[in-house]
Amino acid sequence: MSETHVSVTREGRVARLTIDREARRNALAPETVDQLSAALAAADADPEVGVIVLTGAGEKAFCSGGDLAGAAMQDGFLSGHEARRDYGQLLLQMRGLGTPLVARVNGYALGGGLGLVAACDLAVAVEHAKFGTPEIDRGLFPWMISALLMRVLPEKVARELIFTGEKIDAARAREVGLINAVVPAGELDAKVAELAGKVASKSPAILRLGRRALSLVDEQPLPAAMELLAALLSVNTLTEDAMEGVAAFLEKRAPEWKGR
Repeated sequence: MSETHVSVTREGRVARLTIDREARRNALAPETVDQLSAALAAADADPEVGVIVLTGAGEKAFCSGGDLAGAAMQDGFLSGHEARRDYGQLLLQMRGLGTPLVARVNGYALGGGLGLVAACDLAVAVEHAKFGTPEIDRGLFPWMISALLMRVLPEKVARELIFTGEKIDAARAREVGLINAVVPAGELDAKVAELAGKVASKSPAILRLGRRALSLVDEQPLPAAMELLAALLSVNTLTEDAMEGVAAFLEKRAPEWKGR
C-alpha cells in the first residue's frame, strides 16, 4: 500500500487538504505532488465543496519546498525532469480550478511551498510563519515559482526574495500582499474558518465562472480582457443564481443558491 502524503477532510462546504509529511516538514516528493493534484481535482469536481483549504501537518511547516532527498533518488535525469515539470503543472492546475483556494499557513512556506501559497486565492498565516526562496543558497534558482511570484508580488520584492534567498516574516508577507491575515497560532483555525465560510456562502456557480476568468484575463491585453469579461457578464446574468440574487435583494432576504 502506498504512503498517504495528502489527507482530506470536509466540514460543511469546506474541503481541507493537508500535506501530511510532518517528519519531512511537509516537503514535496513526487508522490506528494501526484496526490495533491488528485485531491484538488476531486474536491473541485464535488458540487458540495464551495472552498478548498490547503495546509500542512503539524505546527512548524506549511511546506518546506521540494524534497531534496527524494529528488536524489529519482530514476534517471528524465524522470527527475518530469517530476519537476509535474510541480509546474500542479501550480497551473491550482490557478485554473473553479473552486477558490485558501492557504492555511501554519509555519514555514519555502521554495515550492511558497509557490503553493502564491497559487492560492487567499492566505492566512500564523505569526511565526516564514516565507522565502532558499534555492539560490543551494546553487539552484526558483524557476517555476518565479513565474507566480512575479505576478502576485511587486517586482522588486519578488526579485529580492529570489536573488537573496532571505526569509520574510508573516507581517512583511502581509505588507507586500502575499497573504491576507496574520494571527496567533491559537486563532489560526478560527480565522481560516471565518474566511473560508464567507467564500463558501456565495454562489458556487458564479465563483467558478469568475475564478476561471481571473486566470484568463491576467494574460490578456486590456481591450481583449474587457471583451471577454463583457461576454462572461452576459453569461452571468442568465444564470439561475444571478436571478435568485437579484430577487433576494429586492425581497430583502438571504439568497438560496442553486449552483447553476
